[in-house]
Amino acid sequence: MPSIAIIGGTGLTNMPGLTVHHREMVKTVYGAPSSPLIHGELDGQSVIFLARHGRRHTIPPHMVNYRANLLALSEVGVTHVIALAAVGGIADTCLEKTIVIPDQIIDYTHDRAHTYYGAKTDTFQQIDFTEPYSSLVRERLLEACKSASVNHVPTGVYGATQGPRLETAAEIRRMENDGCTIVGMTGMPEAALARELGLHYACCAMVVNRAAGKVGTGIDFSRVESNVAESVGFIRQVIAEVLKLGF
Repeated sequence: MPSIAIIGGTGLTNMPGLTVHHREMVKTVYGAPSSPLIHGELDGQSVIFLARHGRRHTIPPHMVNYRANLLALSEVGVTHVIALAAVGGIADTCLEKTIVIPDQIIDYTHDRAHTYYGAKTDTFQQIDFTEPYSSLVRERLLEACKSASVNHVPTGVYGATQGPRLETAAEIRRMENDGCTIVGMTGMPEAALARELGLHYACCAMVVNRAAGKVGTGIDFSRVESNVAESVGFIRQVIAEVLKLGF
């Protein structure tokens, strides 16, 4: 039976109907993951949660130990991963409080440990990254969005930036010219590492603000916090539907 993991915020562990069985800290050759793995059950389906930014949201995007996070999940038997992400909306279809299920990604990050091949391995293997997200997991997410009647965009290009600062208006214009429809800071190298491990991985992104230069003169962080709080409810509905559907 497939083992499903959710990478995202700690708030999801408060989902109605979720039973938490135990917490497990897994040590890997790349160090410890961002947080203990939380093993639980929802609607009879086992699920594991991992808080990407730590239990108290203290790890910035460029300092997340992505290699340890993905490897820890793989080592406990996870086969399918849903990565949650709070993003900025670039395209006019990607408005606040809309869920986007991206099908492509462009990597603008730098100086992140982005592969398992190197000092700790004697060989390397190139991966096909033409389609960076698992078609199966994307299909389930789209089915879940429809079942939950959640406003969503079925495709998109995730522009992964370095952070932790937000982007300039000029950077967003460049990204839009490149074809990006949403912008976030955690999409890479997470997706590529998952592919190296053979995990079925896809992203469920929630738009919490319009990207720089798209509206007004700057980012209203109080509005972002409000949108995050409201969007978590939509995400919970989607996750519950995915677990009902299974893989």
